[in-house]
Amino acid sequence: MMQLSHLKEINALEPPSLADSFHNHPPENFKSVKINYEDTKLSAFFARFNLLTTLDDDQLWIADKLTKLGLSNLTCFNTLFSGTTVTEYSVLASCRNLKGMIEAYINEAVNRKAQLLIIKDLPLNSPLLSAEENQVSKQILDNCTNDKRFLVLDGQALAYVPIDFENIDQYLANQSKLRRKDLRKKLKKKSELEIKEMKTGSFFNDKELLQSMYLLYLNVFEQSKYHFDKLSFDFFKDILSTQNNGIVFLYYCDLKLIGYNICFVHNKNLIDKYVGFAYPEAREYNLYFVSWFVNLEYAIKHNLKNYIAGWTDPEVKAYLGASFTLTKHAVFIRNSILRKILTPLKKFFENDSNWQKGRG
Repeated sequence: MMQLSHLKEINALEPPSLADSFHNHPPENFKSVKINYEDTKLSAFFARFNLLTTLDDDQLWIADKLTKLGLSNLTCFNTLFSGTTVTEYSVLASCRNLKGMIEAYINEAVNRKAQLLIIKDLPLNSPLLSAEENQVSKQILDNCTNDKRFLVLDGQALAYVPIDFENIDQYLANQSKLRRKDLRKKLKKKSELEIKEMKTGSFFNDKELLQSMYLLYLNVFEQSKYHFDKLSFDFFKDILSTQNNGIVFLYYCDLKLIGYNICFVHNKNLIDKYVGFAYPEAREYNLYFVSWFVNLEYAIKHNLKNYIAGWTDPEVKAYLGASFTLTKHAVFIRNSILRKILTPLKKFFENDSNWQKGRG
């Protein structure tokens, strides 16, 4: 098996401190887990997982029907996940024996009486990683595909923009005429905003500011389509008040904070991690669109390679000009009957892949 001797971890797009903050301050109702294996510790977390969490809008009738029948608990399982929820890919330890690493995750899941183990967010020929890292993920997926206890699913679509343009005008020139016109119209709101660009660290020791920012995060969380990991105030305090290559864009209107975007610079990439918005102001000032272009301008100015824009809202990000790279999830299902039930239903859990195929 391949080992990346020059790397302690593989698939890491973000600074390691982000995962450390996750383990120190896990999301609500999540348990941080470290698994001893070889001479390292494998990162994981344990949670109660509802299989219907990622249903698309046109599939929500399934959840509604089960709730009305009083059967919603049938789709909830104790689950062990690899990695954390705060990295784009499942960051894995560089191990000598990948098959042994998979078994270590399985043993931990069994010991915790988890019905599922999800080795999640494995890159699939990602242009954001090295050829060696992609090969390791392929080997993991091959092992899981050949193991009848696993169901391998298409994962989410990670949005990114290669910074192969010199300015925003050049970037917009690659869009259609109608789209260019619409985006320029939306960006006019930028002139009505005060935008502060602050590095993570001492500026964010202000408790009142942190509390305001956390409330704006909760605004976005509550209106989100998917409710999985509710990050804690302490997590935000940790990542914002630490010098960790973070850059925060704060958006003010009439001296009121109406939004922000927390990003990190790592390996010559700008990684977009968290936003907080005040409503209705964020919509009125097109903050989603404005922040996209502010981030691109930062990446251009600092000669970065890629702007990595995350998993959510692929349709909007495609409209904004993003490219996408897909992932895979390897799901270990302890109960053979449950495995037989879920296997023919796998298409319901592959929304981003189905969306990508629909684009042609």
